[in-house]
Amino acid sequence: MSDKLIDTLNSHIKDAMKAKEKEKLQALRYMKSMLMENATSKKPIQEMDVIIKHHKKLKESLENYPAEHPMAIQTTAELDFVATYLPQQLSEEDVKTIITNIKSSLDKPNMGAIMKELQPQIKGRFDGKRASDMVKEALV
Repeated sequence: MSDKLIDTLNSHIKDAMKAKEKEKLQALRYMKSMLMENATSKKPIQEMDVIIKHHKKLKESLENYPAEHPMAIQTTAELDFVATYLPQQLSEEDVKTIITNIKSSLDKPNMGAIMKELQPQIKGRFDGKRASDMVKEALV
């Protein structure tokens, strides 16, 4: 685990403890434990991938609750905390530009070839499902 990320998490945990922010503290501790578990696993993945995966799971679990349900409110708050650790998000215009550049650089642009080039560039920075829809639109 990178020292910078763990130091940042520890600092934020300390701040949340001082401010008595229980939900934030719980989310930060859980994220730290996931990163530590990943670091000691047999096949560790990149730390940012751990955070991206956790954020995605939170988004998916949010769909299971009605808007006013206490778990929906708690999950939304946790999503906000985790989102601060994600890389800078891309706008749709940025992704359209990337798709256009990839499409023009390929001899025979098709869905698979464009997505293969696009995925590493947008990973964790833009929704993959939305990007797939945008590629389909660009190919029409």
